[in-house]
Amino acid sequence: MDSAASEKSIIALDDWLQTPAGAYVRAWEQACLDELTADIFGYNAVQIGLPQIDALAASRMPNKWQAATRTSSREQVALGAGKRQIAVALDFAELPFASQSLDLVVMPHVLEFAAEPHQVLREVERVLIAEGQLIICGFNPASLWGLRQGLTRARRSPYLPVAGEFISMPRMKDWLKLLNLGVSRSHFGCYAPPCRTAQWIERYAFMEPAGRRWWPYLGAVYMVHAIKRVKGMTMIGPAWNRKSATAPQAVPATNRK
Repeated sequence: MDSAASEKSIIALDDWLQTPAGAYVRAWEQACLDELTADIFGYNAVQIGLPQIDALAASRMPNKWQAATRTSSREQVALGAGKRQIAVALDFAELPFASQSLDLVVMPHVLEFAAEPHQVLREVERVLIAEGQLIICGFNPASLWGLRQGLTRARRSPYLPVAGEFISMPRMKDWLKLLNLGVSRSHFGCYAPPCRTAQWIERYAFMEPAGRRWWPYLGAVYMVHAIKRVKGMTMIGPAWNRKSATAPQAVPATNRK
């Protein structure tokens, strides 16, 4: 997928997110991201792509940015409405941040539509500090939505944006492992069947708790939380001041006259 095709696919995703199914996904991801980011501490956080979701809304970090593409005017409008700082990036594979400068990076549905997803991940690993954290959102091909996407693509009536290359959870974990990004937690959601109307999605609301209990890995959307591990580094606590031990005094073994 070249950069031009990637840009078109991102625009297609923007349009899909305005549908009832897209609103269903955005609501679940927003709730899950709020829960995850609230407990991640640091100074600098960046959300890459998908300004329709405020992934850092619950984050308490003092510096928060949104990395967007220069060519998408809709992203600029959304960012301005959200009153967030904008870090314009011509290509997500070349982020405008110094190496080891970010505590948290959130990427909702970026790798699936990126021209070079491996390079994007390598760039994210570069800008993360040691023990920095990464959250990735993606569509799960091993789900009812993924099955329908495969069946309807041949009929030219896809349910999800057709240009996306959806990445399975095991494959995603392998990519992260190669970059020393250890997976801490993973979450699945959106267990309702692939319906096109809000009324039918609401009718299947009972499948959300049932799916989490009985078929947890078959949700339409997943979220991966990873931590950058640095080999040979040992985390230590503060250096406490200790009083120097006094030299022991010699005591005679016997008393001589």
